[in-house]
Amino acid sequence: MTVPDPLAAIVEVRRACLAVDGHDPVDESVHLRLKHHGLADTSAWVEDGAFALRHQRALDLAVAPAGRGQGRGGRLAALAAAEPGELTAWSHGDHPAARAIAERLGFVPARELWVMRRPSAIPLPPEAPPAGVTIRDFGVATDAEAVLAVNAAAFAAHPEQGGMSAADLAERMAEPWFDPAGLLLAFGPDGELLGFHWTKRHDADHGEVYVIGVSPEAHGRGLGRVLTVAGLRHLADRGVSEVHLYVESDNTPALRLYSGLGFTHAPTDTHVQFQRPSQGSPLRHETPSSG
Repeated sequence: MTVPDPLAAIVEVRRACLAVDGHDPVDESVHLRLKHHGLADTSAWVEDGAFALRHQRALDLAVAPAGRGQGRGGRLAALAAAEPGELTAWSHGDHPAARAIAERLGFVPARELWVMRRPSAIPLPPEAPPAGVTIRDFGVATDAEAVLAVNAAAFAAHPEQGGMSAADLAERMAEPWFDPAGLLLAFGPDGELLGFHWTKRHDADHGEVYVIGVSPEAHGRGLGRVLTVAGLRHLADRGVSEVHLYVESDNTPALRLYSGLGFTHAPTDTHVQFQRPSQGSPLRHETPSSG
């Protein structure tokens, strides 16, 4: 049964899922797209208690807890995936029902994204910037342009992060959680931006290593670790009790860095991206490099 206000119905399903599952069934990019652009350029199959969305090559599906186990997710997913072509879909938490639907529709696992967590009570090591490098907060008029340039270079091979535009950046900076003091920038001796650590404070107790980007030209200088520690110290000073982050499960340098700073991963804290390749096309899996 379709609903008269699809966007309102989507919001209600997301709220119900968040209350029971502990996480939003859509990621931040989908949240911002729905918030700022509604269903423009998005195909939607929405009914009371469930929805499926298809935007470009991405499919998002959610069923409110009260309506699960009735075949609604599989039916909506089949409708959204009916048009042929390459398609991806995330299973947040690697839910068994989502995996079963994905396999039935010809999707195969392509990526694993780990959530790693760290109590702020763990002492942080002293980390000084390399000689000639200074770290300051975001705030100068040219900072946004510099951040976008480093982000594009650092995540050139990343399927989501690397494409952040000026409009995308502005939307994120307009969110209630944005704090310029939580976006830490590392500059070289000539004033060039070498890297940044964008932290995110979700509430009084929880923070996030939101994005760490290091210019490829600055790799090998330990800036990733220095910026990580600086951001963790910023969040600890703000009183958060736990910090989490998202990292590709096969990004060995990043996993080594985060594990060495006290981050751990539980198997249930795993998101899986399934992919249906276009006919005759191999799966593509690209992982960003670490600075």
